[in-house]
Amino acid sequence: MMISKIKDFLGFDIKAEKYKLSNDDTFGMISDANKPDKWVFSTCGYCGVGCGLYIGVKDGKAVYTKGNPKHFVNQGTLCPKGLSEHQMINSPHRIGTPLIKRQGELKPATWDEAFTKVSDEFKRIAKTHGEKAVSVIGTGQLLTEEFYTLGKFVQLGLKTNNFDGNTTLCMASAVMGYKQSLGSDGPVGSYEDFEKADTIFLIGANIADNHPILTLHINKNKNPKKKVIVIDPRASKTSQMADIYVPVKPRTDLALFNGLAYIIIEQGWEDEGYIQANTNGYKELKKHLQDYPPQEVANITGIDVKTLYELARQFVATDAVLSAWTMGVNQSFMGTDTVSSIINLHLLTGHIGREGAGPFSITGQCNAMGTRETGFTSSLPGYRNFGDEKALKEYATIVNVPENIIPTARGYKYAEIIDAIDRGEIKALWITATNPLVSFVNQDKLRKTLAKLDLLVVQDAFLGDTAQIADVVFAAATWGEKEGVYTNSERRCNKANKAVEPLGDAKSDFDIVLEFSKYFEGVNEMLFNGWSEPRDAFEEWRKVSKGQLCDYSGIDYELLEKEGGIQWPCNEANPLGTKRLYTPDMAFRTADQKAKLLCLDWFPMAEPQTPEFPVILNTGRTVEQWHTRTKTRSIDILNDLAPEAWVDVSPTDALKLKVKSGDRMSLSSPRGRVDDVIVRVTGSVREGTVFVPFHFNTELVNALTSESFCPKSGEPNFKQTAIQLHSDEVPEGLTLEKPEIAGEIEHIKTTWEGIKTSVAFKEKEVVSQV
Repeated sequence: MMISKIKDFLGFDIKAEKYKLSNDDTFGMISDANKPDKWVFSTCGYCGVGCGLYIGVKDGKAVYTKGNPKHFVNQGTLCPKGLSEHQMINSPHRIGTPLIKRQGELKPATWDEAFTKVSDEFKRIAKTHGEKAVSVIGTGQLLTEEFYTLGKFVQLGLKTNNFDGNTTLCMASAVMGYKQSLGSDGPVGSYEDFEKADTIFLIGANIADNHPILTLHINKNKNPKKKVIVIDPRASKTSQMADIYVPVKPRTDLALFNGLAYIIIEQGWEDEGYIQANTNGYKELKKHLQDYPPQEVANITGIDVKTLYELARQFVATDAVLSAWTMGVNQSFMGTDTVSSIINLHLLTGHIGREGAGPFSITGQCNAMGTRETGFTSSLPGYRNFGDEKALKEYATIVNVPENIIPTARGYKYAEIIDAIDRGEIKALWITATNPLVSFVNQDKLRKTLAKLDLLVVQDAFLGDTAQIADVVFAAATWGEKEGVYTNSERRCNKANKAVEPLGDAKSDFDIVLEFSKYFEGVNEMLFNGWSEPRDAFEEWRKVSKGQLCDYSGIDYELLEKEGGIQWPCNEANPLGTKRLYTPDMAFRTADQKAKLLCLDWFPMAEPQTPEFPVILNTGRTVEQWHTRTKTRSIDILNDLAPEAWVDVSPTDALKLKVKSGDRMSLSSPRGRVDDVIVRVTGSVREGTVFVPFHFNTELVNALTSESFCPKSGEPNFKQTAIQLHSDEVPEGLTLEKPEIAGEIEHIKTTWEGIKTSVAFKEKEVVSQV
């Protein structure tokens, strides 16, 4: 033993047996110790890129993950999370049996005990307080068949429309922006457009960290004159790819895009033919933009006038311009209108519905698209609008249910559900596959609010923070243990297959809902008659989607495996799918089939800097971790790379605070304080701003974030929170350097209530148009 340790220490023992390789018929030389008995075709279950992969199975356990070399999206590559995804299935934090809280502790229970307790409580609460006193918050992580089944049960079986998902925290602004500008949700472009575009604008999108496989598609673009323009307050990894980096001031992007639209019209660069044939609202927009002349926009954004003209010229100087954005745009109290301001630029210049051109939202979660299409949250299934009587009757006929049980209006959004719990209106909450005790804003208020519930039910595969405070836990299967489809950012429907059996007594989310529905008299027979497997839900979804923009009627499981994914709409006319929306032969989804050029206003930050809180906090993701780490916290390679949160601080602020990289500091806001955060001094953030990843419950950055939401989408303003920094040497923190800023603060505060009223009024006006 001692000799072995000495050889190991001196490097003489190369552990030949441990690292022995052997030949695999599918992937060549791989680790002999983990050589699979079989490979199962599937799709990654993390982000919205939708990478194809194979799960290696040995002795009934997942032991390997390898990228599918034939899949268009990733062509055999995977990010660190995808490469280690099989380890997530075997996490020690998995839940293998239903749990019920007894004497303050969660104890194992049978499925019948769990279903009986929850159904009895739901019925009691509905009888006493009304059916809408039961609420559900979902996710973007389930399979499409599970979303459809869950949404159908919640809305038509439990008869509550107080149903939303954690997708409201990431993609809701893109949804509403598409709706108010183009008439329907649905990303316009395709990953192929990254390869075909002459000019690529990446806006608030750190794809190098958050969607790294997409950088491969940009690298495949061999146009020698290609330009990549990154617009972001933070000089992220993605900015290092840029030909032009635009360090816009935090939350001034809407003003920037209005300013670019002003210049395009001023210079006569707009596409008059396209505007006349395909849009409404040009005259009104032209008048509105007079409030955004170049010098005024330069003052707001910090981008000089010369650069503004160059950016506008880049938008019209080439044949194909692609704009892609993620959370930097969406997670804003002006998120919906910022999305529409980007779409305005594409409509003014005709850069839409063509190869390499279009406004393209990059989705955060593996199946956020699936819930948007099927899930009964922001619309009826198939992008049918709530309140559309014709659409309601159509859906009722297809699925053979009474018209009077179909909701005619959307219920509360995510944050509104939390507020309704706080005021005692909602008594029971069922959470599926999400962890708000890390991911939601203003954590102190959230935790006090959830404590007011009569019943908290959490359905999850992992015992995360929220599951630990639940009254009942439904033990769910996870990725690799169930079958169905995901739809990625480019509308590509991909097959995910079952590779191993669920852990212990855990059930797939599809089976949980199906079985739970039997505890409500007549519901299973009415909604799921004859259903026994996910394919049953998918076949009904094909019928429901037929003729809609998100048409799946031409897709089946076999075609997905053969083709490696299909982009909707897919039907008789497009049997192998559709690469782009709103091509010359595809009308917009408005009543007159024309897109809307919208008049959109920029406002100052919802929570401005003050002398007490002079620093702007920006939160986001890092490539090594996923959301709240329920999936990734037990994977060694990911935790070794990113074991804790950190705070990026500019060199100037570090000097003032007398800190260096590796030191520890505290962050505070009017809502809370986070201590012992490691410092990283970097030029990637500007003076007066910091960045902290939100994944970690040990450094709970959402204890600081504010309750500021986009009034149209309900999406939180995660990206700008006024905070203070405290170091050992400077415990009192930083001060505002510019006296004039402090003088303006009271003016901003006094006008903000009027601004919110104005925005709320415009929300009602736009929603009525949609």
